[in-house]
Amino acid sequence: MNDDLPLAPWQQRMHDHAAAAIDAGRMGHALLFCGPAMLGKRLVAERLAQRVLCLSPDAAARPCGQCRSCSLYRARAQKDPLEQRPDGSPSHPWGHPGHPDAIFVGHAWRLTPSPPRQLSVIPVDQVRELSARLATTPQYGDAKVAIIDPADDMNDAAANALLKTLEEPVPGRYLWLLSANPARLPATIRSRCQRLEFRLPPADEAVAWLRAQGHADGAAAEALAAARGHPGLADAWLRDGGMALRREVAADLAKLAGNSASPLEVAKAWTADEQATQRLLHAADVARDEAAGLTDPARIRKLAAWFDSANRTRELLRSTVRADLAVVDLLLAWRDAAGGNASGVTR
Repeated sequence: MNDDLPLAPWQQRMHDHAAAAIDAGRMGHALLFCGPAMLGKRLVAERLAQRVLCLSPDAAARPCGQCRSCSLYRARAQKDPLEQRPDGSPSHPWGHPGHPDAIFVGHAWRLTPSPPRQLSVIPVDQVRELSARLATTPQYGDAKVAIIDPADDMNDAAANALLKTLEEPVPGRYLWLLSANPARLPATIRSRCQRLEFRLPPADEAVAWLRAQGHADGAAAEALAAARGHPGLADAWLRDGGMALRREVAADLAKLAGNSASPLEVAKAWTADEQATQRLLHAADVARDEAAGLTDPARIRKLAAWFDSANRTRELLRSTVRADLAVVDLLLAWRDAAGGNASGVTR
């Protein structure tokens, strides 16, 4: 967490709303930060965590940045040299354990057997450890904060273990769940959390923010339109080549529709690196853009069905399925869904 990274306007609004509720005692112990990925949920949660843990007697001055608690929290961020993600969260899911009263749970790394790998789920042992630590006496002040990110990746056993902690709150303990897909969380967990819902900001605010990140006006507007008004996603695409990847995907689909490319070869190319899920996200958008310009109900239905299939395939790649085989089936269906249209979409 970068303490010096300024909050975007929509993040500042969410932060101030939650901070006022916490100061007034209106905030429960369990809070669900939800909304689209890359809007800054983690950044806001960590700013609030530092505020809650701050030892300053003046509530209006928290976080003061000077007390022992603030120093420890800042040391955690400073000791972690890993690059920040576009939404301000650390690229390493666990961050650095610098503050004894701040507990972070995410995708853990298994270092053995070699090579190291990151778990795709949050298992029960991590949640049990969180609950045990949350129940102990704070070492500084009278508060403890635990953050689970992404909470929707807890497996069933972990989610069940978390319920006991949610049902037996301890004063001064805060349990914050971050999720871009809250529907994946059990209803029993969602019902026990207050929601802090992040939404896409107005377009003019998003464009102004993208300009402030150093993006040219035209590129910012193009990326924001492609990202359906999502400034965090647009910023990421402009920084990591996502817009170029989007054009490549559209060109591949146009070739497939015109029978000038092999579905098998395209599937192998799409799954040859770690950007397969991103390609499928762009591919789904291509289908949606195609359907938006049509009046033929039959073709619209086919493209809508293919859009759903692309998103299901993207989710399927999270499993142990062989990626190229899953994607080739999808691409074979594209020719029929596209109706032989070789023009493609480059938006």
